[in-house]
Amino acid sequence: MRSVCMYFQLHQPYRLKWFWPDDSKGFERYFDVAINRNIFEKVASKCYLPATTLLAELVDQYEGNFKFSVSITGTLLSQCEKWNPDVLDIFNQLADSKCVEFLDETNYHSLAGLFDSKDEFREEVKTHHDLTSDLLGVKPQVFRNTELLYNNSIAETVSSMGYKAILTEGVDRLLESRSPNHVYKAKDCDIAVLMRNYKMSDDIGYRFSAKWWEEYPLTADKWACWAAKEQGDCLNIFMDYETFGEHQWADTGIFDFLRALPDEVLNKGIEFNTPSEVIEKYNPVGEIDVGDFSTVSWADMERDTSAWLGNDMQRRCFEEAKRLGPYVKRTKDPELINIWKHLLTSDHYYYMSTKWLGDGDVHSYFSIHTSPYDAAINFIAVFLDFKTCVFRKLAEMDE
Repeated sequence: MRSVCMYFQLHQPYRLKWFWPDDSKGFERYFDVAINRNIFEKVASKCYLPATTLLAELVDQYEGNFKFSVSITGTLLSQCEKWNPDVLDIFNQLADSKCVEFLDETNYHSLAGLFDSKDEFREEVKTHHDLTSDLLGVKPQVFRNTELLYNNSIAETVSSMGYKAILTEGVDRLLESRSPNHVYKAKDCDIAVLMRNYKMSDDIGYRFSAKWWEEYPLTADKWACWAAKEQGDCLNIFMDYETFGEHQWADTGIFDFLRALPDEVLNKGIEFNTPSEVIEKYNPVGEIDVGDFSTVSWADMERDTSAWLGNDMQRRCFEEAKRLGPYVKRTKDPELINIWKHLLTSDHYYYMSTKWLGDGDVHSYFSIHTSPYDAAINFIAVFLDFKTCVFRKLAEMDE
């Protein structure tokens, strides 16, 4: 192995409140500001501030030899602006270091990429690009879609927008006997594809503190030895940023692991590279054609869209939200449009998942609902009230 390409995803949604019609108006009629702020502050104290501070120290310590990439959803960026600008300040330090590559994605962490028309998807990506440029002073050239959702149509759209690479999951049924540890090319368009090595990523993200795991405890030296034995050009380690301090608490030793990792990897003769550097260093070895596999993602064991659209409740809510879009935009009301875009956030549909066991535990994480059925009922209550507001606005415009 010659390169390790690390990517971290940062996201917090605006969760719906338990809805009952009252006199409140606008965004706060549907979204629970108190709960969202409470969760943000909790995660900021456990993860965003300590993890980012540590990463900034490591970037300085290794003087250009430790590099990684991140993407931050627009919903989280807006929460940072309102509730803790210190988080933004540290990310600005990372941007100034030139060792951290910031990626683009849908601004609202939405499922808009699954629409037949890609107009809304394009709008959200542009919004995210502009916001990232304004707040962090960077202009991303690499893209990651919500939950690494990927198909040929998404790749073609992203390529047409000028991005030079896109990240997705190294799904076995898609790669077949090929390794995820190479650069690939998307079918019928000129964009590079970087595939997540899910085993090596999940060894850190999910199994790090699992005492039942035969490799427990995981040390930086052990992981670096595994990385050195991997065959290929680039080991793509993509994971949720909340691995550090939230999913894996500080007392598991996760911060000590992160602090030791750069030295152990570099001592094995492996470089750290950003996605842009990887696609410049290595040529594509093959083509990625999702074809009959429809859409892939990094979620759950299935690695498809079933985390959000796997049951009738989820599909009904998604279709209703999608169908309302043209009417919302016809109002030209910024507040109504903003609410609708936030109703496309993938988390709302994730909370409706009826998967059980391990996947079910993940789906309930940070949900305010006691069951997926409650999540669906609450979403419909919010949606029907919002839909009434939209058509009332349209009726007023026709008077």
